[in-house]
Order: sequence, then C-alpha cells, then structure tokens
Amino acid sequence: MYQPPHFREERLDVQHALIRAHPLGLLINSSEDGPNANAIPFLLDTHASPQGTLHAHLARANPQWRQLAGDGRVLIVFQGPQSYVTPSWYATKQETGKVVPTWNYAIVQVRGTARVIEDREWLRQHVSELTVSNEAPRAMPWAVDDAPETYIEAQLKGIVGIEIEIAAIEGKWKVSQNRPESDRTGVADGLAAERDTAGAHAMAELVRSGGPNERH
Repeated sequence: MYQPPHFREERLDVQHALIRAHPLGLLINSSEDGPNANAIPFLLDTHASPQGTLHAHLARANPQWRQLAGDGRVLIVFQGPQSYVTPSWYATKQETGKVVPTWNYAIVQVRGTARVIEDREWLRQHVSELTVSNEAPRAMPWAVDDAPETYIEAQLKGIVGIEIEIAAIEGKWKVSQNRPESDRTGVADGLAAERDTAGAHAMAELVRSGGPNERH
C-alpha cells in the first residue's frame, strides 16, 4: 500500500478499532486463475497473537477455501469512513484557486496465512461469537440457539472456517492532514453539513482529530 509518512497510522489499537467498527473485510488471495476476492465478516481476537488473529468462515461451495488450503497467503482490506472532498471547502480556493478534488479515507490492510478449519465445534463457537458481536446492541438480540438444532447443524455443514494470525498490518488515515489548518476546518465543516451521509459525518470527525501525526 502506498504510504506517505503523514498518512501512516501505526498504532495497533487504532487499527484494531477500525477492524471492529468495519468488520466486513475483502479477503484476497492469488490462485492459478488469477486474483480472487470475497467480502466476508471477520472477528478479531487481540489476545491470540501479538498483532491479533482473525476468524471468519466461507461457504463450502465457495472455491476460495480450497485455494487457501493449498496456499494460505492472503491480504485482507478493511475500509473505514470515506468521502469525496470538494475543493470548494478549501479556504485556499478563495486565496489562490490552486486546488483540486480529492478523496479522504481510513483503511487497514492485513497480511497473513489462512488456516482452513472444518471442526464442527470450532465452527459452532465461531458463528455464535459472530452473532453475539453483531446482535448485542439490539433490544431483543437473536441467538444461534433460537433456531432449531437440526437446522443449525445443517447450516454448519455448509461452511468452512478460516483463521489468520496477523503477520503484518498497515493503517492509512488520509484525512486532510496534508492541508493547511484553514482548509481542514473547511473540509470538516463541509462534511458535517452533508445530509444523510454517515460516512461523511464520520470523516468530519477524523479530519477534526488531526490525523495520525498530530494525535501521537
């Protein structure tokens, strides 16, 4: 990943927080037919290894898991808040006119080697934990045990688990920190004023936070 120094986010806890907030990762591997990618939800276990371990599952009908059984090297991309930035928000536009549009984003990329898991108990625990992590905020959370046991058993037979110990992790927070303070204020205010755009509002907060270098 191209990494200008002022966009680099190296704090592991911040990287982990983005993964937890945006757990739908793009799982990428290389096969004989070329690159392969699937979007799947991940669970992060920060205690299992120094940089964390990711757990997920694939449909048994998905050929990617068989590819991983042969060569488990993967890249996983987690996309955080992102938004278009118009130069109209820059104070510099009024001063010199020397501005162009850009795109702000926060992203984490993970590399590691996937281990394929077909153990029924592991799969049952995994889907239960994945469900709890996503149902917990609801007033009446659904649980795996709410479904008939025979149905759950049939569903478990249709999936395969993967475990990836994180070998390398990179964070990139491109949040206007390369712009003058007056431009950043304009970007944050402009994004905050966008209607019905959760990503823009989240990005406004990241722009106001100053980016990795100023938060250290």
